[in-house]
Amino acid sequence: MKPTITPEAHELFKAVLSLKTEEECLAFFEDICTIKEIQDLSQRLLVAKMLNAGEKYQKIEEITGVSTATISRVNKCLTYGSGGYRLVLKELEEQN
Repeated sequence: MKPTITPEAHELFKAVLSLKTEEECLAFFEDICTIKEIQDLSQRLLVAKMLNAGEKYQKIEEITGVSTATISRVNKCLTYGSGGYRLVLKELEEQN
């Protein structure tokens, strides 16, 4: 366990993993997050998808309205992070 990840965070991860349908996931996230938080998370995933496809920062900023700071942070996670974005992007690609 990473020292910055608390037992409560692990409980949250287990809760998310227990969800079986998109409807269950929607209900949980609507309860646990604000609409803005869901939108922010969704935008970050879109930014990761666009960066992974080779899009330039300026185009991503124009299309999403996300700041270059956020784009840069997502890019840093894609390049040097734990691999979570890449894992999810691969899974989403395989589902489509």
